[in-house]
Amino acid sequence: MSEYAPEPEHHNRWVYWGAWIILGVFIVIGLFTFSSANKSSKANDKADQLITALKDAGAQHVPSKDQLVRVLGSDGGAICENPGDALAQATLYSMLSTGSSGPGMRPIVADKRAVLGELAVIQVYCPEALDDFKSYVSDLKYADTVEQ
Repeated sequence: MSEYAPEPEHHNRWVYWGAWIILGVFIVIGLFTFSSANKSSKANDKADQLITALKDAGAQHVPSKDQLVRVLGSDGGAICENPGDALAQATLYSMLSTGSSGPGMRPIVADKRAVLGELAVIQVYCPEALDDFKSYVSDLKYADTVEQ
């Protein structure tokens, strides 16, 4: 009998289990890396689309691509969560006011361009909610109040 005889298989079982665990860890890391890279690519593409839409709408000051990616991500963030619900409408209406608080707060007749930014975001990031947003924004009164 040789002194270098192979050990029984049950002695090497821990090596196999260790290899499978390490392989599993690498697979999980790879999946997360792929997912985040895919989201980042998607977020960059959507940010480019929004920048183009804002410039086409005549916006003079457009946020940077980096800012849009951080704030809106690939899914539109809070804007697309529930764009037609009561809280979103109240937030929009509060932005279309005199800007004061308390008893001095009054609604105003805003320029139509005041809602074009949010309209562009919804159009790019959550187009399925566009009709609902347009329906409650179309009921507002607008006037040419901002000089170009």
